[in-house]
Amino acid sequence: MSWIYLIVAILFEVAGTTSMKLSQGFTNLWPSVLIFVFYGLSFTAFTLCLKEMEIGMAYAVWCGLGMAAIALIGVVMFGETFTLLKLASITLIFAGIIGLNASGVSG
Repeated sequence: MSWIYLIVAILFEVAGTTSMKLSQGFTNLWPSVLIFVFYGLSFTAFTLCLKEMEIGMAYAVWCGLGMAAIALIGVVMFGETFTLLKLASITLIFAGIIGLNASGVSG
């Protein structure tokens, strides 16, 4: 169940970060409100995942997958550049998460 909470936390965190971009510096009301809603839900789900999962692994996955998702959303939704360096960096994030999991740090 902890992995389900973690994935939900990541999805809400990504939605909150996307809402930050859409809020245009808090000038658009609903995206501005959604920032706090999504982050509140994200922290709630993350806290529930930590009941059974080690914090090091959970935080690495939460941050890593969140960063990779936001980088891809930036490219797809907001027309940000996609470079070989960005692809390599996302690949290294995934490699780090796999390495942590393989090292025995798990939930």
